[in-house]
Amino acid sequence: MTYMTKISVMALVLCAAPALAEDEASGKSLMQQGAEMFLKGLTEQMEPALDDLKSLTEEMGPQMRDFFTEMGPALGTILEDVKDWSVYEAPEILPNGDIIIRRKPDAPKGDEEVPTGPVDL
Repeated sequence: MTYMTKISVMALVLCAAPALAEDEASGKSLMQQGAEMFLKGLTEQMEPALDDLKSLTEEMGPQMRDFFTEMGPALGTILEDVKDWSVYEAPEILPNGDIIIRRKPDAPKGDEEVPTGPVDL
């Protein structure tokens, strides 16, 4: 079943009038049972993706933490200074390891101040 099919089935279960009737054996309405079955199925289908995400975060977590510890303050300053990211090209890594972000040639000139001299991050 596709995701949209499951949502459609769930909508039908929720909207059906007989769904309000109590099931004597469990004490739960058909609506409650249907919702529980839907959520259980959704959880089972999401489990492999969540496991992959967990392993990815375990693998990359320390590297990302180090990156944000060292670069976080500088990136915060850049985010405050740049008003419109759409006027810049994608970052470029030079052969010497420097990273530059060029302003697009056709970008309109704004009121932003252009820094003079090198900028240390």
